[in-house]
This record gives sequence, structure tokens and C-alpha cells, in this order.
Amino acid sequence: MKKQQICILGSTGSIGTQALEVISEHADRYEAYCLTAHNRVDLLAEQAHRHHPAAVVIANAQHYDKLKALCSDLPDTKVYAGAQALDEIVEAGPIDMVLTAMVGFAGLSPTIHAIRAGKKICLANKETLVVAGELICRLAAEHHAPILPVDSEHSAIFQSLVGEDDAEIEKILLTASGGPFRNMPKEQLATVTCQDALRHPTWDMGAKITIDSATMMNKGFEVIEAKWLFGVPVERIQVLVHPQSVVHSAVQFCDGSIKAQLGVPDMRLPIQYAFSFPERLPLSGTRLDLFKHPLEFFEPDLEKFRCLALAFEAIERGGNMPCIVNAANEVVNRAFLEGRCTFPQMAEVIARTMQQATYSDTPDYDVYVDTDREARRIAAELLNN
Repeated sequence: MKKQQICILGSTGSIGTQALEVISEHADRYEAYCLTAHNRVDLLAEQAHRHHPAAVVIANAQHYDKLKALCSDLPDTKVYAGAQALDEIVEAGPIDMVLTAMVGFAGLSPTIHAIRAGKKICLANKETLVVAGELICRLAAEHHAPILPVDSEHSAIFQSLVGEDDAEIEKILLTASGGPFRNMPKEQLATVTCQDALRHPTWDMGAKITIDSATMMNKGFEVIEAKWLFGVPVERIQVLVHPQSVVHSAVQFCDGSIKAQLGVPDMRLPIQYAFSFPERLPLSGTRLDLFKHPLEFFEPDLEKFRCLALAFEAIERGGNMPCIVNAANEVVNRAFLEGRCTFPQMAEVIARTMQQATYSDTPDYDVYVDTDREARRIAAELLNN
């Protein structure tokens, strides 16, 4: 069996490192063809020595010389740098699939290039569909590039739909842990710190996504992602707060039947399923013991978690509004991580950016790029006022 060649965009992050674990566990099937990172040059070099990819790319070109030196004893590994290198490497002929595990808007361009090259896309960068869902879906159809979800929730939905063919979906049930502040009174949120928000009760994720989980913006983005991935209108997507994170999501069909995917919180499972579909491969790790897990479900509090409400508003407005929300969210997320704004201020700045940024109901790629730049500028100015 020919080994599948995998390009991991964002190999030093949480998803990327776990994807490399999956590749190592199934070394007879998969091989890392290219590994990329933005700034974490030391870890990228360490991964290159362990996995011997054909290429490594550091997006921040300032780190090129250091990466080149660290990989000087790897004659078969080419070293590249810069955003353009990311766009070019995903088009390489030997690559069978691209795992898009980069965080934020930066993942959009290389994903588009991978789609145009007809690569199988294992999608972990939710911002790609949040920002440009209509464009991405059209390009994927044109270039016959399959998109398989890696987010645990969307993988669960995908797994629940396998074998259902054209069965009518009545509702998608998108579960959310509720984050670390699920039971905290709204008035106390003004005093929570970055460290408080980073203590996620069930998942071990990168800092950006963990903060988005605490605000529930992450769930809003996942609603948008589900709309595009599964062709379901937003009014048929319901968010359920499920603190145990055992039911990763579910689908309710037109006959009232509900199918769900359950498991322990382990991102290796959806990563591996995206790699191996339609096969299921063995995976080491803890198994779910239902005797030890009560299952609870609650409605989300949209007043307390205003970011989730803003995401729904963006979906309803359509056009480039989700792009505006994503850009503003990236700015305030970073500001909160750096102690430059409070938890409630994140939603306030996003809402005001939505009011001030230029709206387009028929955006193309250039509009998305301009929108992202403008919304970031507005959000940064609002933070500084």
C-alpha cells in the first residue's frame, strides 16, 4: 500500500501535534510530506528531525535562517519561508491530503490553493468556512476537492450522516461544553482573567481557541461552519450546552430519530477519521465508560455569552459580516490574552466593529481580504480609545 502523503499546515499547534501522533501510530499508511509553523521554529525543527518530511515552511520569514541552520543535517528536507511558500507547497504533486490546522484568517489562502490543486482537505481551520464559506464550497465543487471536517463537533455530525444518503435533516444538534464560566454569574465576568479563561474543563486546546470557547464565539463559528459543510439553514442548527463533552454532536432526522457520536474528549479520533475515511482504523487511548458519565444538556445563555449571539447575527446578515466578526474577534482575543481588555469588552468591540466596518452582500476573495484588514484596524482603534 502506497503511503498517503500529508501536509500539515500548523504542525506545532494542538491539532498538528496530535495529527503527527496519528501518523506515527499508522506509519505503514501515512507520511508527513510537509510541516509548517508560524513562529515556533524550534519545535518545527524538532518535528522535522523526528518525521523527516520532504519540506518544512516557517510562515514568519524572520525565522528562516534559524530554521535553515537547525535543519542543516537533514539533506532531504527542503526549508522554505513566507506566506507565498505556504500557498505553493500545498500544490506539490506528491501530497494526497492537506490538514489545515493553522489558526485564523491566515489559513484561508493556502486552503484555497490546496483546493484548486484538487487535494483532499482535512479541515481544522474553522475560520476558512466562517470567512468565506460560499467561496470555499464553490471551489471545492469545481475542483473535486473533498472537505472532511476535523473539528470534533463537525466530525460527529459527519459520522452521524454516513449511510444516511439523502435522508432529510430536521435539525443539527451542536454540542458545547459551556467553557469555564458556564455557571458563573454574568456580573462576575468583568473580573475574570486570561488564566481563568484558559482553564477549559474538558478539552486541551491552543490558547486562541480556548479563549473563543470561554466566550462561546467558537461555538458561533461552528454554527457557521456547519451551515456550509452540511447545507443546513441556520434556523435548523441548535446549540446545546453539554458540560461532559461526551456527545460530540448529533443529527435529528425527519422521522424524529437522533444519531449521535460519543467518545472521550480526544482530538486524535476526528483527525484520524478524516485521514482514513471511509475506513475506521484502530486508535490507542482511553475508551468511554458510560457508567461514569451522566449526560446533561442546557440551553446557552445568549445574554451572558454575547459573542455567540453576535455570531448568529452575523450569519443572518450574511455577506462579509462573518468575516468582519472573525477579524474583530482575532484582535480582541489577542488583546484579552495580553491583558489589554476585559472579558466583556471583547463582545463590545466586536459589536461596534460590526456597526462600523464596510458591509458587502456579494463578497469575493479580494473583498474578504479588504474586509479583514479594515475590521482589524477598526477593532484595534476601538481597543485603544
